[in-house]
Amino acid sequence: MKATDYADIVSPLLTWYAANGRDLPWRNTRDPYRIWLSEIMLQQTRVEAVKGYYARFLKALPSLADLAAAEEEQLLKLWEGLGYYSRVRNMQKAARVVMEEYGGALPADHDALLGLCGIGPYTAAAIASIAFSIPKAVVDGNVLRVFTRVCADATDIGDAQFKKAVAQKLDAIIPTEEPGTFNQAMMDLGAMVCAPGQIPRCDICPLSSFCRAHLAHEETAYPVRSKAKPRKIEKMTVFLIRDGENYAIRKRQERGLLAGMYEPVHTSGWLDEEEALTFIKGLHLDPLHIERIEDAVHIFTHKEWHMRAYEIRVGSLPGKEPQGLVFADPTQMRQTYPLPSAFAVYKKHMGVL
Repeated sequence: MKATDYADIVSPLLTWYAANGRDLPWRNTRDPYRIWLSEIMLQQTRVEAVKGYYARFLKALPSLADLAAAEEEQLLKLWEGLGYYSRVRNMQKAARVVMEEYGGALPADHDALLGLCGIGPYTAAAIASIAFSIPKAVVDGNVLRVFTRVCADATDIGDAQFKKAVAQKLDAIIPTEEPGTFNQAMMDLGAMVCAPGQIPRCDICPLSSFCRAHLAHEETAYPVRSKAKPRKIEKMTVFLIRDGENYAIRKRQERGLLAGMYEPVHTSGWLDEEEALTFIKGLHLDPLHIERIEDAVHIFTHKEWHMRAYEIRVGSLPGKEPQGLVFADPTQMRQTYPLPSAFAVYKKHMGVL
C-alpha cells in the first residue's frame, strides 16, 4: 500500500475514536509528566491494573521535581507489583537530568525526549504527540496489529527495522493538527476492536473496508511473530523465617533483576527439610519448627522461577539480627519495604497482601 492509501484511514479512525475512545485518567491532561508516567506504567501492564498505581504515584509524587527528589525505597514501594523496576529507576534518572538541564520541564522536542534515560521511540512519540502536538507516530503491539492487518503485511513484527518502517509510514499520514488523538485512536482500536486472539471485531471496525486481511478473510493470520526462545527455568527454595509476628527479609543487590527490592530469604535449588534446616543454621539462627508450604511459579520475560518453600520458626534473636536480614511485621512490610510480586504467594502467606 502507498502512503496515499494509508491516509484513507485517518478520517474514519478519528470519527470512531471521538465516539468510542476510552475515558482514562491520563487522557484528561496535557501535562507531559503525567503522560510520561502513564506511558511508562502501561508498558507490559494492563490498563485496568495501572489506574490505581497511577493515582497513588501522583498523590505521593505529584510533580517531576518530586520524582527527582524521592528516596529510592519510596520509589520502589510506589512501583511495587508493577514489575520491571528499572523503568521507575530510569524515570528518576531522567527526571534529575530534566531538573538540571531543562529547568524542570520535559523538553518539547522529540529528539531531546529520546535522549533521556528510559525513553525509547514509542514513549518519546507518545509524549511528543499527546503533550506537545508534535506529529510523531507511536508504534506498539496494538498499532502493529492494526497496521499489519490493514496492509496484510506478513513481516515479523519482532523485527526492529520493521517497527521503524511502520513508524515512518504512519509519520507520513499522521494529522499535524491532532497527532496525539490519532495515536490514541490507533492504540484504542488495537486494544478494543482489532484485538489479539481469534475474533477481532471486524463488524464494528471503522477500517474494515480498507483492511486487506479482512477482505481476504485472513484477519487472524496477522500479525506474524517469530517463535520466542523457551524461558530458562530456575529452581529455588524460599524460606519464610518467622520470629513471633516478624518475618525475615533482605535487600537484593543494587544491580540486576529486581535490584534494590526486599525479598524473603531463598537459595538456588530445591532443598529437602534436612537441607533446609542446615541452611537456616548456617545463618546463625535456631530453627524450632519447619513446615512445608505452597509451591509457586513466577514467570519473567526470559526466565521462570519454580519455588519450593518452607515456613521456619526460629528462637529469639541473640540481641541483634543476623547480618543482611531485617525482621519486620506485615504492617511494616506493607508501609516501608518494597517486595516484588514474584513472591506474591509468600507475601500473602505472611499477611502482607
